[in-house]
Amino acid sequence: MKILVINAGSSSFKYQLLDMDTKTVLCSGLVERIGEAMGTMAHKIAPDTNQEEKIVIEQAFPNHVAGMRLVVKTITDPAKGVIKNASEVEAIGHRVVMGGESIKESVLITEAIKQLVRDHFPLSPLHNPANLAGIEVAEQLFPGVPNVGVFDTEFHQTMPEAAYLYPLPYSLYEEMRIRRYGYHGTSHRYVTGKAAEVLGKPVEQVNLITCHLGNGCSITAVQNGKSVDTSMGTTPLEGIMMGTRCGDIDPAIIPYLMSKPEYAKVSEVDKLMNKKSGLLGISAISNDMRNLQTDAAKNGPSSRSQLALDMFCYRVKAFVGQYMAILGRVDAVCFMGGIGENGAMVREHSLSNLEIFGIVVDLEKNDATIRGKEGDISMAGSKTRVLVIPTDEEGWIAEETYKRCK
Repeated sequence: MKILVINAGSSSFKYQLLDMDTKTVLCSGLVERIGEAMGTMAHKIAPDTNQEEKIVIEQAFPNHVAGMRLVVKTITDPAKGVIKNASEVEAIGHRVVMGGESIKESVLITEAIKQLVRDHFPLSPLHNPANLAGIEVAEQLFPGVPNVGVFDTEFHQTMPEAAYLYPLPYSLYEEMRIRRYGYHGTSHRYVTGKAAEVLGKPVEQVNLITCHLGNGCSITAVQNGKSVDTSMGTTPLEGIMMGTRCGDIDPAIIPYLMSKPEYAKVSEVDKLMNKKSGLLGISAISNDMRNLQTDAAKNGPSSRSQLALDMFCYRVKAFVGQYMAILGRVDAVCFMGGIGENGAMVREHSLSNLEIFGIVVDLEKNDATIRGKEGDISMAGSKTRVLVIPTDEEGWIAEETYKRCK
């Protein structure tokens, strides 16, 4: 069975075409800058093999449909295509960010499911509309082909009430379902399974702290293979400091800001916390960890870039310590995501001085970890292992889609 996976964003989407019979990725790519004057499609044939071939096409994409039409044309191209025609795609899997409490596993997309995705637009305004757009594009271009939704919030539905409820009047939960939902669930679930393999234990027996660190960041406490706490909340804004998101702050800051004329509108405060804060807000330079490290090396320890790096690592460490206390026994701390997989400095400083918890990073192994490769960077004899595991959200979505459609 050949499955197309779509991970749609507001102005971009990632895709993979997988052959589930041979467990191979036939092609993958990224379409970005949708709606701008000029966009780009970066397409890889046979990615992660010695035969990998890259194709880059620049053109305007007025909408997601235009981008997906080019993807279909490219994957069926007589010379460079990986399938003869679109009818070879037998199922389509979609990442959907917010599914609320009712979605506890992957589901076939129906009109009712699409309405549920719409109903949660207010809690995931940056993601759910784009996810729904991806679904509707797939329905238009692949009529009759089953679509499956794999929701970020699924994995965290095992959290106990004490973890997911906020200390607000209980009536707000009853009436508005205000609670912690958690995000990046496909990534945390995938890495949990891979970590269990590395540790040589059944997934039902592993306790982990999984750190998904990228432009968006979340940390999850996994007990016996299930999420029992996570840093993101009702929305993906809560938790640790991120690329442009503030993460946890004193909630009283919000009404204080709104008392000032320049922040009197809710939209302005929302933009401030989601798009102007985090690494970008502190450094005033960039939300990209690589740019900040370069600037900090140039301008020294008193630079704002270094301050942003220090704050980021401090907050990762604080959540690791919190979840060590919640779990008691931790088999491994796992790093994934763009920063988690590639940021040796972040891993080192986030886990420094945690020897009392049995966490000791081998600095040579940490520095030698190769991008895209699994690695155990813990010191020999370390009670708690430290693992770098490249996440594969698209691969997990394909597995779930196959399970629903085979």
